[in-house]
Amino acid sequence: MLEALKKEVYEANMLLPKYSLVTFTWGNVSGFDKESGYFVIKPSGVEYEALSPEDMVVVDLNCNKIEGKYNPSSDTKTHAELYKKWNDIGGVVHTHSPYATSWAQAGRSIPAYGTTHADYFYGPIPCLRCLTKEEIDAGYERNTGVLITDYFEGKDHIAMMAALCKNHGSFAWGKDPEEAVHTAVVLEECAKMAMWTEQINSHVEPAPQEVQDKHYYRKHGENAYYGQGH
Repeated sequence: MLEALKKEVYEANMLLPKYSLVTFTWGNVSGFDKESGYFVIKPSGVEYEALSPEDMVVVDLNCNKIEGKYNPSSDTKTHAELYKKWNDIGGVVHTHSPYATSWAQAGRSIPAYGTTHADYFYGPIPCLRCLTKEEIDAGYERNTGVLITDYFEGKDHIAMMAALCKNHGSFAWGKDPEEAVHTAVVLEECAKMAMWTEQINSHVEPAPQEVQDKHYYRKHGENAYYGQGH
């Protein structure tokens, strides 16, 4: 079942250690199949070097396991909430990558200090609030997803395809698993550069809005001209 998507999700998961986004098993990627309404996700706690495409787990949006010899990722319910709410995404990734997670642990959004950030994210990358004790007790992983989708209510989750969860780590998404990982890689680089920028100049200000607008819209706007696809 969903063999092509299993391979795609497996390959996306293999990009996490390649780009130094995970230590041990601290991360997961999933991919959604719109036709079946199922998604495929990495199994929980299995070392990356031991994985194969056949090890990926198929679940429905209620997080029932449909196929797989392993239990799905412990973050499955978070992924499910994003897929339930946003029908224009097909991949989700969660990591505890060190630079992005440092901003999350500090409880700070990542300011848009330069054009690298603006090429991918329109505005500061948000750091969301902590879940309350009641939310944690009622369903930690599900409510993490609810927290993310509630924050983006009335906002553009495609212009900002990532969020930090305070004291936790990052989530990123995209049209498919590979794009979600690409977003997570860029997020980590932006987090790293923002930290170094503040170390060099503790009084730094975000890039001027006109610079941010130019770089975001030349790549993503109606009249975008970056790359070869226009």
